Amino acid sequence: MTTTERAISWRRGPVLTALALLLGLLMLLHAGITDRGGIGNLVDTALPWFGAFIPLLLAGALRRRSASAALALLLPAGVWLGLFGGLLLDKSQPGGDLAVVTHNVGAENADPTGTARALAASGAHVLALEEITPQARPVYERELAGAYPHHTVQGTVGLWSRLPLTGTRPVDLELNAGPLADTLPAAAKAAENRALRTTVTTEKGPLVVYVAHLGSVRVFPRNGFWTDSRDRGARALTEAVAADGSERLVVLGDLNGTTDDRAFTGLTTHLRSAQETAGEGFGFSYPAAFPVVRIDQVLVRGVQAKKSWVLAATGSDHLPVGAVLSW
Repeated sequence: MTTTERAISWRRGPVLTALALLLGLLMLLHAGITDRGGIGNLVDTALPWFGAFIPLLLAGALRRRSASAALALLLPAGVWLGLFGGLLLDKSQPGGDLAVVTHNVGAENADPTGTARALAASGAHVLALEEITPQARPVYERELAGAYPHHTVQGTVGLWSRLPLTGTRPVDLELNAGPLADTLPAAAKAAENRALRTTVTTEKGPLVVYVAHLGSVRVFPRNGFWTDSRDRGARALTEAVAADGSERLVVLGDLNGTTDDRAFTGLTTHLRSAQETAGEGFGFSYPAAFPVVRIDQVLVRGVQAKKSWVLAATGSDHLPVGAVLSW
């Protein structure tokens, strides 16, 4: 290539170069994006998928023979690998003391019997279920009773365990806000409860377990990405965990958000993701038909995750996720 040709190569593709730099800066500075209309939350949630633009831009740079665009792509590639490169490695380890599985079983699940049997077949010591309907509850209680003699259901969430449970109580996620919240009857609040705290008695000491199903995220034409209920629940759960002095603690559930979402910065300050420390890949769990995001979580404190994985689909629109813990 002559000097003239090299000079032309550097001048080619100014738009591709600008897009590559913009992509890198967007990923690098995503935490500073405004959350007005939920834009910031949406960017946080979609962040892993921004890497898909890198090969597309690279293909364009090669086609245009643009040296500047190819060089500019080092920025987004470096940022993406810094954020997510570690997730691509298999970090699982042998051994472990307790296996846990959490699953949003789905209010519209047409096969709770099959779902219960699939969960029992996982061999987990502890099962956390979210979105339990009054109609499906007897099915889960019947099908899981043989393998899990200890269980509790608080509103729409429950925990089934092979080991004894003590000190069970509901946890208020502040799902109902505003002046009308205080007017709700106690029975109505109990029926709508979406979080609990209990203690699993193990041979190596107590393990405190929270089961939580945070508020849903909605997309509205006028309001954008609406996360108010979810965010209130995240703050309430964070406060409960931060105030809990237990040595060993696990949070299981459908948090309706990824650990990259800024709404969970407080929670992830106190807890570590089992998938990030002991899994392989992103561990996407939703939607079950074509998972693109991990909103079902196993978060730990005072214990070590040895393995984290995603289970096969059931009749729910979520995939179950599991982890093996040790201490």
